[in-house]
Amino acid sequence: MKTLIQHQVQETPSVSVIRLSQLGGLSRATFYREPTALEDASAIEVRDRLQELACECPSYGYRRLTAALRRDGFRVNRKRVLRLMREDNLLCLRKRRFIATTDSSHGLPIYPNLPPTLNVTGLDQLWSADLTYIRLGSEFIYLAVILDVFSRRIIGWELGRSLDASLVLSALKKALVHRTVKVGLVHHSDRGVQYASREYTELLKTHGITISMSRKGNPYDNAFAESFMKTLKYEEVYLQEYENLPDAKASIERFLVEVYNQKRLHSSLGYLPPAEFEQHHLQLNTTLALINPP
Repeated sequence: MKTLIQHQVQETPSVSVIRLSQLGGLSRATFYREPTALEDASAIEVRDRLQELACECPSYGYRRLTAALRRDGFRVNRKRVLRLMREDNLLCLRKRRFIATTDSSHGLPIYPNLPPTLNVTGLDQLWSADLTYIRLGSEFIYLAVILDVFSRRIIGWELGRSLDASLVLSALKKALVHRTVKVGLVHHSDRGVQYASREYTELLKTHGITISMSRKGNPYDNAFAESFMKTLKYEEVYLQEYENLPDAKASIERFLVEVYNQKRLHSSLGYLPPAEFEQHHLQLNTTLALINPP
């Protein structure tokens, strides 16, 4: 349409640009703007890819979907993506309320809330731990996770039927296998009995990890882990009907390893997945070390 109007201007110079733009349903700014990659591409191709992304990541809003389209090579703005989502009924649903499972009514030692005092600039400086419940047909199962706050990557997790210290211990042990404990590493959690247990705190201290806990009745102190749990519920759990514990474990493992860590875009990471963000960070540090050797 824009090209047609430009041709008409050349053929009929007596007709104003404003009038021809109005006839074509375009703004004057659109007339003068150079064609973009999106305008050159098929509108159907853009729409099809947007629908695919919305199905793959049902909780993505228009900002995150815009970033995903741009990663695929489409030069598209947020307003257009929002309009297409409205037309195709792709706007994400409201999240369900998250129910906490913390039991802080115990006489075990409580540790100070340290994240507000930290300036996290790299990997393995601050780990955040949390647990949640998952409803099956005839029972509840429980998931414990540990994530690296800098990259938002899940570095340890465990799923089981028991909500005791063994669940969170297993998740912590997996994190210790996959990551390197650095001097000054802080482990943050709520003040639930599982994280305050002697077995758990002793394992942290054995590895030289500083213990931090949220203030009483303040879930925002552990916002990073809480946010992940909401993402897990909305993008995985609420979309599935697990038959049993093994089925849930296989599906959740696939989501954590293949989707969340490797593919899911995070606005706080410049719309990169955690694994890719970590790779870029490590490459940057390597380059800086070569330029400025110690």
